[in-house]
Amino acid sequence: MELRVLRYFLEAARQQSITKAAQVLNVTQPTMSRQIKDLEDELGEPLFERSNYKIKLTKAGELLRDRAEDIITLADKTKKDFELFDEDIFEGDIHIGAAQSKNIIYLGQCVKRLQQEYPKIKIHLYDGDSERVMEKLDRGILDFALVVENVDLEKYNCLTFPQVDTWGVVMPKNDELSAKKKITVNDLIGKNVICSRQSIRADLPKIFKDAVNKMNFCVTGDLSYNPSKFAESGVGYLLTFDGIVDTSSESNVCFRPFSPELTTQMHLIWRKYFEFNHVTKAFIEEVERSLKKK
Repeated sequence: MELRVLRYFLEAARQQSITKAAQVLNVTQPTMSRQIKDLEDELGEPLFERSNYKIKLTKAGELLRDRAEDIITLADKTKKDFELFDEDIFEGDIHIGAAQSKNIIYLGQCVKRLQQEYPKIKIHLYDGDSERVMEKLDRGILDFALVVENVDLEKYNCLTFPQVDTWGVVMPKNDELSAKKKITVNDLIGKNVICSRQSIRADLPKIFKDAVNKMNFCVTGDLSYNPSKFAESGVGYLLTFDGIVDTSSESNVCFRPFSPELTTQMHLIWRKYFEFNHVTKAFIEEVERSLKKK
């Protein structure tokens, strides 16, 4: 399985056409068709459903697309790291996966100071819940991950930010529960609830315990923006962090915290025995300096 062929496959998936993909990559259509057919033969599965007008990924194709994107990213990242391995110039890329938190602003402040000193450093952010970004971290796709759950200190190095995220409920401002200053679990029993899959498993049991099993999670997701629009439409009550969703005076929704209070800390983590290069070392040093000032 060659990287070149995986690039052919990914471009064909993006374009939904082998002919268009061949034009983008400046190769002949017969060459690309033959390489993708050889790839299908190697894997023993068809990767595309073909019609007269376009091609569409099969289930096997969708699986390969996800894996191929990671493989190509890791290969390109490794090549870039080696190109800069012996360089003293602070130039390069830092890949960070981040769960959603308003406290990412503190990481942004660190990045701003770092880029003022080393303007050729580039930051690549990947949004996702903690489980997804930690999976990419483990596979070497990411250098660092910003997570909001307990950290396995035997597996990762960790810097903990002093600020916390406060859990609560986002709902329309005209909802009956909006009159309450705080929301309890009993307020949500029998109501439609919207929440991330990870939070249902890892976070909510800390405050609601077995009552979580009585809640009707009518919508689950990963990030908060799209679910917030469901909450605004009255589909259900969105359980999330304060500050993630716009609840300003111009917004149609409001936020109410839980009672008893549930907070979560933010951690910057990286793999044990991670090999720092010039730019990743400078990044960690900047974060450490920032935290000492807090």
